[in-house]
Amino acid sequence: MHKPYGPYEKYLKRPIDLLCGLAAVLVFCWLYILLIILGFIFMRGNPFFTQERPGKNGKIFKLIKFRTMDNRRDKNGEYLPDEVRLNKYGRFLRKTSLDEIPEAFNIIKGDMSLIGPRPLLVQYLPLYSEKQKHRHDVRPGLSGYAQVNGRNSISWTHKFELDCEYVEKITFLGDLKILFQTIGKAFLKQEGISSDTSDTMEDFDGTN
Repeated sequence: MHKPYGPYEKYLKRPIDLLCGLAAVLVFCWLYILLIILGFIFMRGNPFFTQERPGKNGKIFKLIKFRTMDNRRDKNGEYLPDEVRLNKYGRFLRKTSLDEIPEAFNIIKGDMSLIGPRPLLVQYLPLYSEKQKHRHDVRPGLSGYAQVNGRNSISWTHKFELDCEYVEKITFLGDLKILFQTIGKAFLKQEGISSDTSDTMEDFDGTN
């Protein structure tokens, strides 16, 4: 399904990703430090959240984000429900998408791209249809075509259709357009953060 690599994807996309990732860390180092301190306070410990996610060709890597749920447990040592541990500070991070900015380090490392299908959970891998599997033909992105066209407010089926459409039509101008739309929708307008029934998105249980 993935078209042959064009000049942009073959020669320019990765260097641009690397430069943007390095620039983000250097320019916003003060913000990282501030959020690390606030995270220690409001998350009652480690401000970072890491989780295994599938990358290009399904290769597993560790995604890094700022933690949005604290570590409160019940008397048996089990984590309290997500809606309880998602405190006001965590909701603020999600609403502003600031929880995503440590992924700049994943971009620098080469696990991710600035633009591409979002990296989802490892347990979803066997649930994809043959067409949906092609979303892993490219590096996952900090933002993507599905994120600027509904994000968590659209169905999984529609989201994967947009991901596959992106994989088939990667261009520099397309990535640039998605980048500017991301700034407008995710950071300024804060659209599509939640689905109708969840603070983020319901679990994917396969496509009928």
